[in-house]
Amino acid sequence: MGGFISARAPMPKAAKATAATPVDFETGLRELETLIAELEAGNLSLDAALNAYQRGQTLLGFCQGKLTAAEQQLKVLEAGQLKPFQGDPE
Repeated sequence: MGGFISARAPMPKAAKATAATPVDFETGLRELETLIAELEAGNLSLDAALNAYQRGQTLLGFCQGKLTAAEQQLKVLEAGQLKPFQGDPE
C-alpha cells in the first residue's frame, strides 16, 4: 500500500510562523490580517491558498472566542448588564 506521496504545498509565510494557537487576541488578529492580505494579493498557489484559508478559519474562531469571553467578563463586571460604549467624551 505504499507509493502514495503527499503533494502538500508549503504554508504561507504567516501560517508558517505561528501554526500553533496564538498566545493572545492581538497576535491572532495580526496573523489573520496577514493571511487575508496574502489571499487578496492572489499570489498563492491553490494548495497554499487552501492552507491559508483553513488557518484563517482557525484564527477567526480563536479571535471570536476571545471576544466572546471578554464580553462575558464585562457582563459579570457590570452585574449582568452590558452597557453601550459611550466613545470619546470630546
